[in-house]
Amino acid sequence: MIVAPYIEINQPIGSFYFSKMKATDLGQLVHVTPRSASPSAIQRDESSKRINEIAKYCSDPDATFPTPIIISVYEDANITLNNNNFEIPLSNNKKIGEVIDGQHRLKGILKSDFKDKFELPIILMFNLTEEEKAYVFSIINSKQTKVSMSLIYDLFALSRYRSPQKTAHEIARALNKNTESPFYNRLKMLGKKEENQDLATLSQGTFVKHLIFLLTKDPDLDYRLSKRNEELPEVPSLPLRTYFLNNEDSVILKIFLNVFNSLRDTFPEYWESPLDNILWKTTGYVAILNAFNAMYDLGDKHNDLTYNHFKKCFTRFKSFLEKENLELTSEYFPSNAQQQNRLSKMIIETIKTAYNNI
Repeated sequence: MIVAPYIEINQPIGSFYFSKMKATDLGQLVHVTPRSASPSAIQRDESSKRINEIAKYCSDPDATFPTPIIISVYEDANITLNNNNFEIPLSNNKKIGEVIDGQHRLKGILKSDFKDKFELPIILMFNLTEEEKAYVFSIINSKQTKVSMSLIYDLFALSRYRSPQKTAHEIARALNKNTESPFYNRLKMLGKKEENQDLATLSQGTFVKHLIFLLTKDPDLDYRLSKRNEELPEVPSLPLRTYFLNNEDSVILKIFLNVFNSLRDTFPEYWESPLDNILWKTTGYVAILNAFNAMYDLGDKHNDLTYNHFKKCFTRFKSFLEKENLELTSEYFPSNAQQQNRLSKMIIETIKTAYNNI
């Protein structure tokens, strides 16, 4: 027998009940049926990727799932209300209802090694028609407003734990405030332009997202390990990783200044008119970061990661563009991942001769 306290909630659709239940108990009591398996089902097909992400997240010392799992209770469910408690008998694996919202949360938790640690808030809705179940599902999932990634990364500044997200955010903020930086007042912090930011072409979210993957292969795992005071793994393929592990964020910042100051000075006409080209927009920025490790490895080979090294790289790249009569505009490089990869490959190929006479 499961006994759980409840609160009755009244809204135009009718009465429903807010309660809680152990994740392991809930998993035994509900069905999750995707629409592809039944014409009367309303759930989307499950995403193994999403379930695995949630299972990994459950290892976080502060893992939390405050949003309730919503359940449509079957008419023949043997549930009684007694003294402000639900009483649900456990017998013959009988299911009490189907999940309307929260299937990935529930399946991810149950797949994790920490499932016994979680109680979950639940909403029990009785006597719903198929139409009402579909309506509840569609309203929940169509009216949500996606949170800006710029805001999400900005909130990492409040964390007391070290993480790639926090380091990347702080570097973005430093570059946006440093008057010697080519990004001075040109990053849209929190994802939107502020006053006197007419030349801002990159959002904080875009800048941070792609910098993070120069620091780590798995930012969420790093954050969880940091919170558990566990050692973060080395990643030899990421040269900036060593500086991150050694708490040398100032070195990462200096290298980024060298990279983008040299880019600015190699292509001054593009830097002065960032709205008219792709070099200082997402396409160019992502291409530069995709080519970064190759530029770093070349500089490391010659024991030179200064401004002059990156200037040599970009000068060679510029010569190639001029020879091929290519311009860094959307006409030649439309804004998409394919063109970002194309541009980064051009940079990587041309810098191989950066230490030859130009």
